[in-house]
Amino acid sequence: MEFDTERFQIIDHPLVQHKLHILRDKDTSTKDFRELVTELAVFEGYEALRDLPLEDVQVETPLETTTCKRIAGKKIAIVPILRAGLGMVDGILTLVPSARVGHVGMYRDPETHEPIQYYCKFPPSIAERTCLIVDPMLATGGSLTAAIQFLREAGVKDIRCLTLVSAPEGVKTVPEGVKTVLDYDPDVRLYTCALDRELNDNAYILPGLGDAGDRIYGTK
Repeated sequence: MEFDTERFQIIDHPLVQHKLHILRDKDTSTKDFRELVTELAVFEGYEALRDLPLEDVQVETPLETTTCKRIAGKKIAIVPILRAGLGMVDGILTLVPSARVGHVGMYRDPETHEPIQYYCKFPPSIAERTCLIVDPMLATGGSLTAAIQFLREAGVKDIRCLTLVSAPEGVKTVPEGVKTVLDYDPDVRLYTCALDRELNDNAYILPGLGDAGDRIYGTK
């Protein structure tokens, strides 16, 4: 399957891949799993924000006045998909402490595997910000495309999605598949640490890492 490399990026830094192998291990503790999710979010956030616009600013150093660069505009909003997405928020806030945080709450129907929304709240200035939707797992793409739709309806123009592990079925339409993230919105960008093999009959990613929410919060 071919992907648009301008809109889809696998973060393949050696440190990312090393941390990912620990994340996948079924014997990794809740504490270590939670910390790894945060660390991987930092790596992804760094790449996803690489092209933020800059503007000149005058700064007084101890020796003279110089022209430096700072991020222009309203900057960043982080939108985790509850509940697992919350595990990635602190990592992004490490990079951008001033970012605003919205929330989208959805759960997956166990029979249809379709997302069901139960909560949605965004900062008032959301339309003026670059929005990072964060969710550790991209399986069918239903939750992520629903979150993209909510943000588009709120007037957001720049949407970037950050996941840790993705299935091909959620990234791009496959034969007999449904329209998923890259096909659903032609302007959204997607970042992930791994593109796994496939989904099983219960729409879990293989080889995957299990249920990210359960492993982050110790509820498995």
